[in-house]
Amino acid sequence: MTTTTSARLRPLAVGVALFVFLPWLSYVLEAAEEGRAAAPWFWPPQIGGDDPYYYCLSWRLMVEAGNAKGWRAVPAQCVGYVRVYMAWGQYHRDVGAVAELAAAGADGLIDAWVLDVDDTCLSNQPYYQVKQFGAYDPVAFRAWASWATCPGIPAMQWLFQTLRGRGFRVFLVTGRDEETLGSSTAANLAAAGFSGSAAYRGQSAVAFKSAVRRKLAEEEGYRIRGNVGDQWSDLQGECAGDRVFKVPNPMYLVP
Repeated sequence: MTTTTSARLRPLAVGVALFVFLPWLSYVLEAAEEGRAAAPWFWPPQIGGDDPYYYCLSWRLMVEAGNAKGWRAVPAQCVGYVRVYMAWGQYHRDVGAVAELAAAGADGLIDAWVLDVDDTCLSNQPYYQVKQFGAYDPVAFRAWASWATCPGIPAMQWLFQTLRGRGFRVFLVTGRDEETLGSSTAANLAAAGFSGSAAYRGQSAVAFKSAVRRKLAEEEGYRIRGNVGDQWSDLQGECAGDRVFKVPNPMYLVP
């Protein structure tokens, strides 16, 4: 009588099953004796343990996703992580990826884009790095911004020029106070290559930026095709635009 292929393979299958099952069973029994829950055998081992790097990766993910609310300063164990992220290239690669994605779908002659200013177009990284990414200090920040030396963010300079080259009106919306920082902000934007755009200034909040966008859409007749900002409060509310693009910012939160 001829042995079928399935019959010949049956012992091999049983051997493989035992090879997989027995280590898992041993782990479950050991865990039961120790009074702890056993993870399924196919789960990978926990990575990182108490290493703050892995905590900071998760923390920044929560920040960028908008899940972390009400934080006022970078956690002490993440100051070094944020410094490396902002200064050693990854931040600029991430912003560049957002800019390229935004530009890919930008095509039009009468439509508008809205860009935030602080840490979207102009970088405050030098200021926050000196302050160890601590809580927002309005007096110190006003002094820093009044110097009009914030460097332009290269990827956003490229996006700004790309959008204007394709015929879009690009409006820069900032939460800076016009009375105290209006002239220095305008000078800083011009020096950084963000010239020839309209800048609206007021309180940095969803309500304020919604009002600016509503004015552009309803009173001036623009269709807002895209909206770019480093805070979710830049991108939420009325007339947010056909698409919104958030650039990373693990340095501070504007509710």
